[in-house]
Amino acid sequence: MYQLKTSASFDSAHFLAGYHGKCANLHGHHWKIEVCIQGKVLQPSGQQQGMLLDFGELKTAVRKLAEHFDHALIYEENTLKEKTIQALQEENFRLLPVAFRPTAENFAKHFYEILTRHGLSVFSVTVYETPENCAEYFEQ
Repeated sequence: MYQLKTSASFDSAHFLAGYHGKCANLHGHHWKIEVCIQGKVLQPSGQQQGMLLDFGELKTAVRKLAEHFDHALIYEENTLKEKTIQALQEENFRLLPVAFRPTAENFAKHFYEILTRHGLSVFSVTVYETPENCAEYFEQ
């Protein structure tokens, strides 16, 4: 079995509605997405001969994903008051509502699903909230 890994990073703020603890307030992270794809067969001929996939294709897909979330306030839909959203929009803040609580665990699964839908043979996605703390998602 062959595996390729690449990573990309983005900076964003997030809000965890209903959380009681140090991270209850709006706060930010330098997130890192690490993606591992796998396959049993390398390309037999052509430009990609001897490759599972061109690293350029994998890097492009992961970077595009990171760029979408970069420098945004990410929050779960229906967890902020409409007045709050309007005030932030009036200040031209980039808001990115998601259908899940924006935790590292949920991001890992979300990114896995997006990349799989785009045709990549994803083995796992690891999302680092900090250099020391990460969540990984893979299917068995």
